[in-house]
Amino acid sequence: MSLYKWIWSHTTGRPFTYILRDIYHEAEWVIQSLWFFIGFAISFYFHSWEFALIVWAIYTFGYINGHLHWGTRWIKNQRGN
Repeated sequence: MSLYKWIWSHTTGRPFTYILRDIYHEAEWVIQSLWFFIGFAISFYFHSWEFALIVWAIYTFGYINGHLHWGTRWIKNQRGN
């Protein structure tokens, strides 16, 4: 058994990615609003190469979150194997 599987099976009983997918599907507007306000706050305070790197990092994080939404078929309260 992997460490990740051991942790979720002893804490939540479900993989953390399934829990995140449930949150994303049930409150998608909250997640999208957070992305907007994070981007706005960063663009308001930073204007340099650091800004470009931060924007790139946020985009990458969003890209990964997109896979939680569109990766595989979503089943509410899906259990692990």
